[in-house]
Amino acid sequence: MARGLLLGGAVAALLTSAIPAAHAESPVVTNPPPDKIVIDVATVNGSGCPQGTAAVAVSPDNTAFTVTYSSYLAQAGGNSDPTWFRRNCQLNLIVHVPQGFTYAIASADYRGFASLQRGATATQKASYYFQGQPDTTTKTHPFSGPLNDDWQATDSTDVAQLVYAPCGVLRNFNINTELRVNAGTASPGKVSFMTMDSTDGDISTTYHMAWKACP
Repeated sequence: MARGLLLGGAVAALLTSAIPAAHAESPVVTNPPPDKIVIDVATVNGSGCPQGTAAVAVSPDNTAFTVTYSSYLAQAGGNSDPTWFRRNCQLNLIVHVPQGFTYAIASADYRGFASLQRGATATQKASYYFQGQPDTTTKTHPFSGPLNDDWQATDSTDVAQLVYAPCGVLRNFNINTELRVNAGTASPGKVSFMTMDSTDGDISTTYHMAWKACP
């Protein structure tokens, strides 16, 4: 897994944590800080991303990143192993932000392919939290059969409700994604499955950054 990922000055981490009340009135920064953000991938683990099956790549201009999975598949029904109905992957990031700034992320996009029989259901879920912080943001997207197509889900937070990382404190940022498939009332012997292909980050489309200057 690549380490020391350099994302463009507008890229930081992904969704929420808490900023002390004293920072709430810090000025909003229209333009992101000019210095690059350094993101170290501390750990990647889970049944949906066994060792060697997840890769993080950064765009040449350092304005986007992609997490690509090659073994992220949940399935149920037919002769499926009972444990395959749920797959998850936890990405633990160490985010180094330029001095004097803090960040929040408003949205994240996920995509993959789903083949769900009539009567089957599936969910894609993601949780976001900073190490040592009690607050966890969880987003869930349901799907139902019949479905045999690409899928995409977006986690988003209203601008007025953005929560920024604490100023002056280095906190590991965690993203825990999950796929679940339930055979439901599908015909016996019919297999339903759902895959996660990639998670993209882009300052202009997929991820929308918000910055604040620290006091």
